[in-house]
Amino acid sequence: MDSVSTTPVRAGGSSAGDPAPGPGPVDALARVVTSPRALRRWAVASLAANVVIVVTGALVRLTASGMGCPTWPRCTEDSYVTHPSLGIHGAIEFGNRLLTFALVLVAVLTWVSAMLHRDGGRRRRDLRWIAAGLALGIPAQAVIGGVSVWTHLNPFVVALHLLVSMVLIGLSTWLVRRTRGLRQQPAGRAGVLAARATLVLTALTVWLGTVVTGSGPHAGDLDAVRTGYDGAFVTHAHAIAVYATVAAVAVAVWTLRSRAALLVLGVVVLQAVIGIVQYNLGLPVGLVLLHLLGASLAVAATTNLFLTVRTPDPAPPTR
Repeated sequence: MDSVSTTPVRAGGSSAGDPAPGPGPVDALARVVTSPRALRRWAVASLAANVVIVVTGALVRLTASGMGCPTWPRCTEDSYVTHPSLGIHGAIEFGNRLLTFALVLVAVLTWVSAMLHRDGGRRRRDLRWIAAGLALGIPAQAVIGGVSVWTHLNPFVVALHLLVSMVLIGLSTWLVRRTRGLRQQPAGRAGVLAARATLVLTALTVWLGTVVTGSGPHAGDLDAVRTGYDGAFVTHAHAIAVYATVAAVAVAVWTLRSRAALLVLGVVVLQAVIGIVQYNLGLPVGLVLLHLLGASLAVAATTNLFLTVRTPDPAPPTR
């Protein structure tokens, strides 16, 4: 008599002794935006991506590739992609445009993750709003980039292009802090004012830096127009803003005695040194590129410092 197997069979035909099937591609994709740490990771990815796009955009300008694709949204009148006749400049500019799509993907996945995120079973409206700001900022950046091409790299449009990226870096830093549960802590009035002054002065310094750039030699194209401002004057104005920022950070370090303040001090002082060296060496491309990276890190660090402190709650009235 033939023996009959008594091993139970699961739905789908696999026996109880077989290994359970792994997650399918749909489940794996869902976990990318729904796992407990998904939003944390996407927040960091957003911050990194926005810093990278600043550096690659600077590379486009510093290699005089700003008009490598002479129109927008197409690269040429009859093609969305570059071709050999545009040379290395076309390849560099088109490569930077392709990175925008990667940035859009990161921003969208960050927003989806924020929409699905639950903190103790409840939705976090603050996270959704910050992620939405990041998601909307990327297409706005693309349009500004297109206008800069249409206006043949008008220095004020190019400056706006960079400044919006800096705002997105600040938003990304805010999102990173929120996803990690980092809240503002009460601090003395002097420390809070120093942190606020540091953020404002950093923003002023970055803006003046764009004015210096718009008046300097690295225009992004040999035929691009310049602001017409006196280069030495705007450079000295930029330097004064840097010194004021360093002073504000020093006060923040003295009053707050925090790692966030020390981080800002290190980044800002290094930025100042790079700026002085690049100016005296005639603005070599490598140092200018490093200076743009430093500016991005300075914005992230000063935003973080600003978000670490707040004024103490008012004392309850005594009876």
